[in-house]
Amino acid sequence: MKIKKAVIPAAGLGTRFLPYTKAIPKEMLPILEKPSIQLIVEEGMACNINDFIVIANDDKQAIAQHFSHQPKLEEDLATRGKAALLEHLNTIIDSCNFSFVPQPQALGLGHAILQTKNAVGNEYFGIFLPDEIMIGPDPALAQLIRTAEKYNASVLGVLEVPREKVSSYGIVAVQKELENNVFEVKELIEKPSMEQAPSNLAIVGRYVLSPRIFDALENTQPGTGNEIQLTDGIARMMRNGERVLAYTLETSRYDVGNPLGWLQANIAIALQHPKLGPIVRDYCKKLL
Repeated sequence: MKIKKAVIPAAGLGTRFLPYTKAIPKEMLPILEKPSIQLIVEEGMACNINDFIVIANDDKQAIAQHFSHQPKLEEDLATRGKAALLEHLNTIIDSCNFSFVPQPQALGLGHAILQTKNAVGNEYFGIFLPDEIMIGPDPALAQLIRTAEKYNASVLGVLEVPREKVSSYGIVAVQKELENNVFEVKELIEKPSMEQAPSNLAIVGRYVLSPRIFDALENTQPGTGNEIQLTDGIARMMRNGERVLAYTLETSRYDVGNPLGWLQANIAIALQHPKLGPIVRDYCKKLL
């Protein structure tokens, strides 16, 4: 098994950031000087992935433009001696392949993933939910890829959440622990109540999935929110014989799909910045 492709669902409206997202995709929200989706792509590249399938409609042209060369801008920067400002991004553009797949109707995450069936083909692939920025020395998806390769299975990234928040996530029921951080999945429940939840292990925004997910999603009926849920598709895939594991990610996670999480991510990443870190730390001390 070799994971070469990753899917990035980016067709959402970004309602939690209106009015900002009225004209600008939420995936282009800045984390310091980079749009958040660039951090996702950089994580993929750190996992030796260079083929990215972005689910985005025509209203997300800014994403495609960001990951394309802009000759006039590059010429202007070169004239001013500032070509280095785009050097890292241009390396990404030259090293990676970006394809864009539309989601004609907003029918859920599972429906969005289903649109990539032809682009992914018959191979295991990664999924990055771009609302979730994960920071750590070991890329989050790389942790799942190693586990998938070791056990020849689909793997879900999970984290423990407070019991009172389980209704916001897909929750994993564990059959047994195979090794530290690795669990055999017995069952998946999408957004259960506290009473229904079999654990507090929540599925978060990183997956490695078998191509069998596409057949499962094609036969999955709308569930919670009258949408085709990816969690329900994975559960169907399990019933059809696919082995699914959960891996407790060793990483910091920021939900940049809401203003507070976005602000926290900016502060956390700024504090790690070699130049800005000391300045931001002193400024925070003054505020407090």
